Amino acid sequence: MGDTGARRARLGRLLFGRRPSLWGLLVPVVLVLAGLLFATSAVTAGGRSLRPSDTRDLAGVIDAQDAALEAKQRTVRDLSGQVASLSARNAPADSRLRAMTQRAAALDRAAGMQGVTGPALTVTMTDSTRSVDSFGGEFTADDLVIHQQDVQAVVNAMWRGGAEAMMIQDQRVISTSAVRCVGNTLILQGRVYSPPFVIKAIGDVDGMRQTLDQDPTVQIIQQYVAAVGLGYDVATQPSATFPAYDGSAKLRHATVVG
Repeated sequence: MGDTGARRARLGRLLFGRRPSLWGLLVPVVLVLAGLLFATSAVTAGGRSLRPSDTRDLAGVIDAQDAALEAKQRTVRDLSGQVASLSARNAPADSRLRAMTQRAAALDRAAGMQGVTGPALTVTMTDSTRSVDSFGGEFTADDLVIHQQDVQAVVNAMWRGGAEAMMIQDQRVISTSAVRCVGNTLILQGRVYSPPFVIKAIGDVDGMRQTLDQDPTVQIIQQYVAAVGLGYDVATQPSATFPAYDGSAKLRHATVVG
C-alpha cells in the first residue's frame, strides 16, 4: 500500500502539478492574434481581393491602358469628323473664309493631317537573339537591344534624305511626335511598343537610302549588327499608303523663333 500511494502521488504531480512552459503560453496567444488578423483582412477587403491581379501583371496593365487609349482615339476621330462636316455645311459663304480654308488644306499634307500614298522605304530594327554570356564579358545587356537613340537616328536620317511622310509602328509621325525609351520598349504618343521596331517613310527612296548609309550613328548601329547580331533590315515598297494623323496636335511647350 505504501508503494502504491507513493506511485499515485508521483502520477498526480506529473499530471496536475507540472508548471506550464513558455511555448504552452505562447500558442494560444498566437492563435488569437491570427484570428484577429484574418477577421481584419476580411472586413477590409469587403469580399474583394486586396491585391487585384492586374496590379501584379504589368503586361496586363499596359494592354488595358492601350485598349483604353485606342477607344478614346476612335472617339476623337468620330468627333473630329462631325466637326469638319458641320463646319463645311454651316460656314458662311465668304471669299476670305474660303481662301483660309484652302490654305489650311494645303498645309494639311505637310503637317501630316492628310493620308499619303507613294513609294516607301521601310527600316526594321530588333534586339539581338544572343545572350550576354555568349560574349564572355565583352558586351553588356545594353549592347544587345535597340534604344531610343537608334530609332531616332534612323528617323532623322530618313527626314534628311527626303521623307515626306513617316510612320513608326502603326502610328503616323508629325512634328510633335517623340519617341521615348523605357527599358527595351518604346513609347510613342502614349502607346507602348516592343521590338521589332518598324519605321516607314514615303518620299525619295534613293535619297533616304543614301543618308542612312552615310549617317555616322546609323553606321555605328550597323557595326553592332555585325558584332552582336542586332536586327537591321532595309526594304523598298513601290507603293504604300499612310493614314492621316488623328491624334492631338496641341503644343505643350513652344518658343518663338527670332
